[in-house]
Amino acid sequence: MTSVKLKLKDSDVQKLKEIALSFNNEAGELINVLHKAQEHFGYLPAEIQEVVAEELNIPVAKVYGVVTFYSFFTMLPRGRYPISICTGTACYVRGAEKVLDEFKRILKVPVGETTADGKFSITCLRCVGACGLAPVVMVGDKTYGRVTTDGVKEILKEYENEE
Repeated sequence: MTSVKLKLKDSDVQKLKEIALSFNNEAGELINVLHKAQEHFGYLPAEIQEVVAEELNIPVAKVYGVVTFYSFFTMLPRGRYPISICTGTACYVRGAEKVLDEFKRILKVPVGETTADGKFSITCLRCVGACGLAPVVMVGDKTYGRVTTDGVKEILKEYENEE
């Protein structure tokens, strides 16, 4: 995937300044500022990271380090319905890889990417703390347990007609 330089609108820069100010522009609030920014914009491209760094008076490299360290943060746009497949030990042993393969096959996108219509994106995560329900899939904040390859179609059907 190639990098595209975005030009932030003045209103976007203003929103980022408001978010930083709501945390008193304190460097120690970086994670909270990034959470709010991602909540608003959906992802954290370099241009957003640069404004955050400037407002908190910290190096861009530090912001980038936090964004890339924590799996919650993303530098790529997510789909309207982000799909996360748990690949922790319990889920993996109970077939998470087959479930992941089925999502990739049906949606025709690799892990980390978003469908052309912007509806779905696929990511993997390590553990959601629901090992008794393995394998576990999350779509947004909704959790699905004991998912099978047949269950993938049923999950996607729930979001078929939603806008």
